[in-house]
Amino acid sequence: MNNSSKSELLDSLSLGKATEYGGDYDPGLLQAVPRVLNRIELGVEHTQPFFGEDVWNAYELSWLNEKGKPVVALARISIPFNSECLVESKSLKLYLNSLNQTRFASMRSVLNVLTRDLEALLDIPVTVNVFSANDLSEFRVTNMPGECLDDQDIIVNEYQLTPSLLQCAEGDKHRTTSEILHSHLLKSNCLITNQPDWATVIIDYSGQAIDREALLRYLISFRQHNEFHEQCVERIFMDLLRTHKLSRLSVQALYTRRGGLDINPFRSTDESAQAPLLRINRQ
Repeated sequence: MNNSSKSELLDSLSLGKATEYGGDYDPGLLQAVPRVLNRIELGVEHTQPFFGEDVWNAYELSWLNEKGKPVVALARISIPFNSECLVESKSLKLYLNSLNQTRFASMRSVLNVLTRDLEALLDIPVTVNVFSANDLSEFRVTNMPGECLDDQDIIVNEYQLTPSLLQCAEGDKHRTTSEILHSHLLKSNCLITNQPDWATVIIDYSGQAIDREALLRYLISFRQHNEFHEQCVERIFMDLLRTHKLSRLSVQALYTRRGGLDINPFRSTDESAQAPLLRINRQ
């Protein structure tokens, strides 16, 4: 896809445009963005060295029961990494709000409609779960695994994406390790609106030891970078895989919510791995 076609596709999205919220159920509000837009640049448009999923949590889900009484709930949506497209976030927000004045017989009916419409958009099976507003067990804040990178007293000068900052652990480039690291300092900007996107990132790997100061500087260099959530995670994954000899790698980002949605992309070298259901207090 050339730059002109890419620009036209992005310009056609509702993201960044003033939009009226309708009161009628409308699956046509959903919009898809081809994953290939970013994967061409990463050199993985045909074959990806990762597996995983994009886990969405929706906090503003409501409909009417058969007597016209409002029901509120939460939803979790898992979209496979190998779907041809990702869902554009504002379109999902508009779509979910189109259910507000629609009558459904049960929560199961809502789940079935969400699943049907998303699968029709993406042409791939998706997993949808709907939870009661009183179901606290699914949305508890959890401790982040591994060690936090953020207490390092480092000098930072790069705020534009700089993969060359990554390097092996100083003093012994042949040292191998297995560890989990996380940072709360990941910030990027929306590709279209330039609004800030905030996230905690978790990196779980085995192989050539990654220099922690270098890794933190690299993550901070996303600070003025414009890209969708899913694309940022795939970029981090590919940059780490290309700069270090790793036998195993998983990258997950827990983005803070916007418009009643948070997105949690997960990519891993392990085909059987599923995204850990982690939750930060900023979500």
